[in-house]
Amino acid sequence: MRRHNQARLLFARNFFRHPKVLGSLVPSSRFLVDQLLRNVDWDSARLVVEYGPGVGTFTGEILARMRPDARLIAIELNDDFVEFLEAKFTDPRLHVFRGSALEVDSFLRVLALAHADAIVSGIPFSTISVEVRDRILNKTSEALGPRGHFLAYQFSRALLPHLRENFREIREEFVPLNILPARIYCCRK
Repeated sequence: MRRHNQARLLFARNFFRHPKVLGSLVPSSRFLVDQLLRNVDWDSARLVVEYGPGVGTFTGEILARMRPDARLIAIELNDDFVEFLEAKFTDPRLHVFRGSALEVDSFLRVLALAHADAIVSGIPFSTISVEVRDRILNKTSEALGPRGHFLAYQFSRALLPHLRENFREIREEFVPLNILPARIYCCRK
């Protein structure tokens, strides 16, 4: 319980410092986490990438569902969150990188990995520039294997037209039980 409260306080403090980077005052609900992660084929996924893990709300659940021989790359911009994640999770399958989703290809190369089976994104795309958003979506598409999925949650539908430029198959779901209600996009190349 103490670690949970620390995570909530760290998340809230960073939201007030960087509201455009986090997009929400509180971490995602268990309903959002469960609905988004059920879109991953856990029996076959050997590499999952997470953009913007924050305090690890999705990270812990991804690790719990992953195969014993799978890997998780968590890419986080915020130094406080990187430090928190490294202290909270000691699972050797987790590789936390301080950096941007724009560097996903570099982080794959560091671990000598070719493609991700799933990329999970907590990036609030509506708060970043059009150029950066488009570059992230392009790099994401390139980083996915042929049967890979990009799973993103957003609080508006603004991302949908941009997803259509990079992915041929897009499925949208709605999660009302979250602060704020969220949309999930499950995309394939």
